Amino acid sequence: MKLITRYVLGELALYTFFTLLALLGLFAFFDIVKEVPDLGQGNYTLWVMLAYVGLLMPGHAYELMPLAVLIGALVAMSQLAMSSEYTVIRTSGVSLRQVGGILFLFGLIFALVTMLLGELVAPAAEQQAERMRLGATRSMVAQEFQSGIWVKDNRNFINVGEMLPDNTLLKVRIYTYDQDYRLVTTRYADRGVYNGERKLWQLENVRESRLFRDHVESQVYPRLDWNSVVEPRILDVLLVVPEQMSAASLVRYIEHLSANKQKTSRYEIALWGKVFYPLACVSMALVALAFTPRQRRQGQLGLRVFAGICLGVGFHFINRLFGHLGLLYDWNAVLAATVPTLLFLVAGVALIRLQEKH
Repeated sequence: MKLITRYVLGELALYTFFTLLALLGLFAFFDIVKEVPDLGQGNYTLWVMLAYVGLLMPGHAYELMPLAVLIGALVAMSQLAMSSEYTVIRTSGVSLRQVGGILFLFGLIFALVTMLLGELVAPAAEQQAERMRLGATRSMVAQEFQSGIWVKDNRNFINVGEMLPDNTLLKVRIYTYDQDYRLVTTRYADRGVYNGERKLWQLENVRESRLFRDHVESQVYPRLDWNSVVEPRILDVLLVVPEQMSAASLVRYIEHLSANKQKTSRYEIALWGKVFYPLACVSMALVALAFTPRQRRQGQLGLRVFAGICLGVGFHFINRLFGHLGLLYDWNAVLAATVPTLLFLVAGVALIRLQEKH
């Protein structure tokens, strides 16, 4: 049984690897086509563009892994069925439950790989890619509104006109309110640089105005230290979409938003998606087994492989759809993030049980 397990796992992993390479090649082509119009802008050369596209690949791999597991497992099991190896395995005394255990183990292995990609590799690569592109094109990091970026820190409302790839802030406005929500201080700084050793921002060319009931006092500072919970690691979330952030970054940013009584639903859905998304690899592996016939009938094999691939693509889009619907209709974050994966897992187990009865 150990020999059969190693052999089947090897075949599954091999076909999944080649499937993932093919999908990544397709996505890389689309990324290059999208980036070609920006070539020549600033220092955005061909080599910078290729490096940027390369850094996007771990994120694509994370998103495509369940689909690659499904297609790879379908092709591998179909090849085993076509060569009658699957029939020999079954008739040698290996039950469908044991084959399911092998597919379950295969799914768990790739779920672990997916988790490592989503937590360690993809977020760092995505941030580095965006910094590289923004630095080469001399663009700013984010501008969520025409007035710039808005961040709330306790009783301070902070407006940043531009944020450079090195987290330097330009055109910084800080509006401070008292406990009665009355504006008491405004500050405008041309530039803000974060001092990592002292854990504070150093503002340059600061114009400060203090508002009293009967008069206003103004003062100009060449430099001014500014303590704030808004650190570069908080601002780094502006470089990547929530779905590409690590769970640790999502937790940290959700805490920041909650402390400032701001809406957190999008980031909560992304967080729970991070927790349960790797399990989609297990679901896809079991679905692949459910679409594998015991006997060699090539027409049936082709139809089953096609149906399984359509199912995997459907999962990819349904998973995204549920996230958007959860955000739009303010659904429970756990349900919005887990329902597609759980539905496909239940469907896979149900199809296997149905196959076992026949």
